Amino acid sequence: MSEYHESEIENLRREYIGGKLCSKDLPSDPLVLFTAWFEEAKQEEKIKDPSAVCVATVDGYGRPFQRTVLLKHYDEQSMVFYGNLKSRKALHLKENPYISLLFPWYALDRQVIFLGKAEPLPRDKVESYFASRPKDSQIAALVSHQSCTIASRQVLEEEFSKCQQQYQQSTVPVPDYWGGFCVCFDTVEFWQGRASRLHDRFLY
Repeated sequence: MSEYHESEIENLRREYIGGKLCSKDLPSDPLVLFTAWFEEAKQEEKIKDPSAVCVATVDGYGRPFQRTVLLKHYDEQSMVFYGNLKSRKALHLKENPYISLLFPWYALDRQVIFLGKAEPLPRDKVESYFASRPKDSQIAALVSHQSCTIASRQVLEEEFSKCQQQYQQSTVPVPDYWGGFCVCFDTVEFWQGRASRLHDRFLY
């Protein structure tokens, strides 16, 4: 196995100066701290997608997979995201509902991890959210064949354009292969980078 630019990678380092996290300042409810950090992430110009979260699932062989989705709702008990129900992540969750969500707010030297179990959202909530999306996003969901091989990018774009014309004056139907997941979490971990690699980490 070849080694590529090993010395350059080994020397990639910096000091973490984003702040600190003390046990005496921790609220009893982790969502209070998460909300405060989320609001700070929204204000940080270097964080373009504060709601972006890395979702980790495992397949039937125990192999982990990660991908980024956008958080669309959270409350005291759950996190919600939407997507294609024929995607790799959806198929994994059907077989094994346990999931990890990681918010990578590196510009603030922070990350938050939620561990829990994913459940399909009720269809009425899926339809309500779908109706709130921009029409082009609705059409993209309709023509998407996620995790499947397509003939070409051109074919996909032609199908998209065709649907734009078809639904120009009408409502885009919610595809039966599109839905959402509610992650009921039982563990939350907050990480704050500190100088000299003496990081703060607290587990709820």
